[in-house]
Amino acid sequence: MRYKQLGASGIEVSVIGLGCWSFGGGAYWGAQSQRDADAVVAAAIERGVNFFDTAEVYNDGESERSLGRALKGRRDKVALASKISTSHAGDVRKYLEASLARLGTDYLDVYILHWPINATALAHFAGGEGAAGQTPQVADVFHQFAALQKEGLIRSIGLSNFGVAQMAEVAATGVRVDSNQLAYNIVSRAIEKEIAPHCVANRIAVTGSVGLQQGLLTGKYARPEDVPPPQAHSRHFSQERGGKESRHGEEGAEKELFEAVDCVKAISAETGLSCAQISLAWILQKPFMASTLAGCRSVAQLDANLAALDVVLSDEIMARIDAASLPVWQKLGDSPDYYENRAKSRIF
Repeated sequence: MRYKQLGASGIEVSVIGLGCWSFGGGAYWGAQSQRDADAVVAAAIERGVNFFDTAEVYNDGESERSLGRALKGRRDKVALASKISTSHAGDVRKYLEASLARLGTDYLDVYILHWPINATALAHFAGGEGAAGQTPQVADVFHQFAALQKEGLIRSIGLSNFGVAQMAEVAATGVRVDSNQLAYNIVSRAIEKEIAPHCVANRIAVTGSVGLQQGLLTGKYARPEDVPPPQAHSRHFSQERGGKESRHGEEGAEKELFEAVDCVKAISAETGLSCAQISLAWILQKPFMASTLAGCRSVAQLDANLAALDVVLSDEIMARIDAASLPVWQKLGDSPDYYENRAKSRIF
């Protein structure tokens, strides 16, 4: 395993982390047994994975509970991250304490604001106002984070889905943040334009989510119709494809998307590497990436993902993938918010 530091925090995280959204089961990912979660966590730690990521909103808190059970007796071996919803940011202490209770720990290594504070983000979460009935203010929210960090309840403060202007607004509060978690993979590349360079220049580690585009980049889907609606509600797909989960109102980039997937499949056939190995290795070879999260439902999936650590893609293959995925980027535009209409992007 290889490790990189989160900003100036001194916290070293594995370059492949474990995304725990599926833990606890739920409508989005389906059932997930605690026995399998326990096995995945134990195997991940044994193989050197130390970065575990969840959120209060994942499966209505059941992800945190499940991860907490799986980490019992192993808490000191991991860098544990969770996220607070934007609508709860008016009372950070209350919701941090609730997450700590569910996780069975007395501190978090990284506590993350899940989305920036803006009207569009607040509109999509229940109770979109602060504790006093007002929209949370950025300075107040991050000073609350800083106070909790000073108490030792948080080791490092993180962002998720923040754009350049929003990071600058946080920086103006004087509160130091060490990481920004962003969607990044072969078919979700918008952060390359401005966000990733800004993070590098300001010593903010970039951690990636949806490294396999919710299973698409494993090559298991042959056509858009095969993708389950919950995993097809991003702007990559037509509005109709994602069913009730979709709200972006765009036509998608399905032709371009599956041409990029076909490129990965072709490279897989040529090299003998799995599509997942290729997709994760491509991310790991991007110099601005500190760590990428990959979800695992079983130890077999974990090992398949970790096999990417042994892969070094040639410059020619990297260029082929970049060229094949560029039309997806061009079709979707530069908004890194893949779930809202680009005119209503929560990231700017």
